[in-house]
Amino acid sequence: MRKGVRAASRERAERTALKARRAAAHLVAGRAPAPRAAGGRGPGRRRALLAVMVLCVLALLPAAWMRFSADGHLRSTAEVERTEVAVVFGAGLWGEEPSPYLARRLDAAAELYEAGRTEVVLVTGDNSREEYDEPEAMRRYLVARGVPDHRIVSDYAGFDTWDSCVRARKIFGVDKAVLISQGFHIHRAVTLCRSAGLQAYGIGVDDRHDVSWYAGGAREVLASGKAALDVLLRPDPLFLGEQEEGVTRALESPR
Repeated sequence: MRKGVRAASRERAERTALKARRAAAHLVAGRAPAPRAAGGRGPGRRRALLAVMVLCVLALLPAAWMRFSADGHLRSTAEVERTEVAVVFGAGLWGEEPSPYLARRLDAAAELYEAGRTEVVLVTGDNSREEYDEPEAMRRYLVARGVPDHRIVSDYAGFDTWDSCVRARKIFGVDKAVLISQGFHIHRAVTLCRSAGLQAYGIGVDDRHDVSWYAGGAREVLASGKAALDVLLRPDPLFLGEQEEGVTRALESPR
């Protein structure tokens, strides 16, 4: 038994000495011994981590570009220059009434009209189903807050931000507009509308930073990727249609 223990001890000592000699040889050669990857998966894990980091950067690039592109074109309701047309983007309905986010956008438009900073409000939203009519709900809300009905123009085919911008320019003949939306969306709206040919400025309305707000911000990261493709490819809206003179007639009508 003792002989076996002594033999095992000598074997361990020899292995330790061999490792020490190898380490010394590496040092003499000017390099440290390469660490052994646990389970042989070290390099693979590093590559996976690097891939995830690259994907995150690529996903954030469009949103960063749109923020940078729009920053110089944002205003507050108090400082925005007088612009004949204000564009309000749809943001969902609660039953037949505007959602709280949409209501705040419409409140800002009514404030601009009352202050004489805009003459016509173009409400653009989804009316793809008979039972769902964003522009009509937006019109009712504005009229209840003092904006004359004949000064409101409805775009019933504003199915997304790009469609709303292109239709404002091509269908309604708008050259210049102030855009109204929440802060998390306004950078994308301004960038897309300017890419569609409008001289556009944006107002990001104040809002409570609740769960919905942060969810909207997260959604913008994904939406910005599509928006970048829209700017690059410039697709026609889902529904383009014939030119309309609603904005022109509204501007010509008495205030």
